[in-house]
Amino acid sequence: MSWQQVASCALDSAYKYPLPLGPRLHRSSSREELKSLTMDLRQELVYNAKLAEQAERFDEMMDAMNRVAMLDTQLTAEERNLLLVGYKKVTSAKRASLHVLASTELKEATKGNQGRVRITTEFRHKVEAELDRICNNVIETIDKHLLPFSSDAKSKVFYYQMKGDFYRYLAELKMGPEIFEVADQSLKAYETASKIAEENFSPADHIRLGLALNISVFYYEIMDSPDRACQVAKQAFDEAVVELESLNEDDYNDSTMILQILRNNLALWNSNMDIDADDAPEWTGKGGAPGNPPA
Repeated sequence: MSWQQVASCALDSAYKYPLPLGPRLHRSSSREELKSLTMDLRQELVYNAKLAEQAERFDEMMDAMNRVAMLDTQLTAEERNLLLVGYKKVTSAKRASLHVLASTELKEATKGNQGRVRITTEFRHKVEAELDRICNNVIETIDKHLLPFSSDAKSKVFYYQMKGDFYRYLAELKMGPEIFEVADQSLKAYETASKIAEENFSPADHIRLGLALNISVFYYEIMDSPDRACQVAKQAFDEAVVELESLNEDDYNDSTMILQILRNNLALWNSNMDIDADDAPEWTGKGGAPGNPPA
C-alpha cells in the first residue's frame, strides 16, 4: 500500500473514531505530515485499546485494534496480542451467552412453554448473528490487512492460528453440511500455521505448543474425534518435554503453562466421564489466560 493510501486510511479512521487526533488532519497536509499523523493515530488507537481493556470495554478494544490492523502495516507482538484479546473477549462472552440460551431453550421446551421457547430462540438467533458477523469480520481483516503485510514466521503462525480459531467458532454455529465446510476452512488455516511453526520453532516453543493445543481442541469439539485430539495433544506434549530445558525463563514459563493444559485435557479426554466438549480449555495467547469455556 502506498503512503497516500495509508494516509487516506488514517484520515478516514480519524474522522470516524472519536480521538483527539481527528481534527488535526487536513486534506492539504504534506506527505511527511500525513505519515507522522498516521503514526500518531496508530499510537493513540493502541493506547485507546489498552485503556478499553483496563476498563473491560472489550467491544471498544476490539474496534480500536481493528482500525490499527486496517492501516495495512505489520503489527508488533504487543499489537497482535491486543487484537487477539479484544476479539476473543468479545466472542467468548457471546459464546457463553449462547450456552446459557441453548440450555434455557431446552429447559423451556421440556416444560412445554412454547411462548418462552420462541422468545429464547429469537434471542439466540440474534446472538448467533452477532457472533457470525464478528468472526467473519476478523477473518476478512486477517486476509486483507494482516497476512499480506506479515514477513516473519511468528506473525504468520499467529494469524493463521487466529483464522483457524475463528473459523472454529463459526463452525459451532452451523448445522448439517455447513459445519464441514467451515471446519475445512479452520483445518486449512491450522495446517498452514503448523507447517510454518514446524519449520521455524522447536517443539517446546510456546507458539508451536499453543497451536497444537488449539488444533487438538478443534478435533475434540468440532470433528468429534477424541482419538485424534488425544494423538495431537500427546505428540505435542511428548516432543516438547524433551527440549523444555533449552528454553529461557520466560519461554519456559509460557510453555509449561500450555503443557499443563495439554495434560489436563488429555486426562479429561481419556476418561470415560461424560465431559462436555466445551470444558476443554484452549490457549488464548499471553494477553489472555486460558479458561472455561474456551475464550
